[in-house]
Amino acid sequence: MSLTYAIGDIHGALHKLETLIARCQQHADGRPLRFVLVGDYIDRGPQSAGVIRLLIELQAKMPKNVVALMGNHEAMVLAVIDGATPAANWLDQGGAATLRSYGVAHASELPRQHVDWMRALPLSEDDGRRFFVHAGIDPQLPLEAQDEFDLLWIREPFLSDGRDYGRLIVHGHTPSLSGIADLQSNRLNLDTGAVFGGPLTAAVFSDEQTPPIGFLTAE
Repeated sequence: MSLTYAIGDIHGALHKLETLIARCQQHADGRPLRFVLVGDYIDRGPQSAGVIRLLIELQAKMPKNVVALMGNHEAMVLAVIDGATPAANWLDQGGAATLRSYGVAHASELPRQHVDWMRALPLSEDDGRRFFVHAGIDPQLPLEAQDEFDLLWIREPFLSDGRDYGRLIVHGHTPSLSGIADLQSNRLNLDTGAVFGGPLTAAVFSDEQTPPIGFLTAE
């Protein structure tokens, strides 16, 4: 049995990520495993640079078994670098902490390797049972016709919609105030507010059933 560990929003919480990855590997106990991360690796927390560095290294070690998706915070900094949006909004949304973690003053000074890595992040991952994405989907559209903005930013009407999408939608983006992953019949929210004092959470999936078989956390 192979296992998939889906990890929620990290936001520069490097220690929690290191701890959670180790717990996932221990839990797998030699079984085949893969990681799917649902975005928002940077901003707000103190160690965005370290988080990106760790994920690049993890992908190098497990190139076919680490899927890192783009979050809206990665999209925001890329838009700033490209001159498509003013820096002020990104800085107010936690970008200033990212600059501090890199020891630079402007987004344009971020390491080329890390910027290129963020540019290459996919928007979604479909394993046949689950559809992994950062924010969610537009309930009115089929999965193959989703808009990039919604995949990165949507909250409503997605969060309140109870329809069956043919996949369990596994997402982050909206912090769970309880600090517990929010599992509904059609979706799973893995943003348990790691940067706000909550745990970093991984859902454990097998190839034998669609819902998670369990959860692992790092405080």
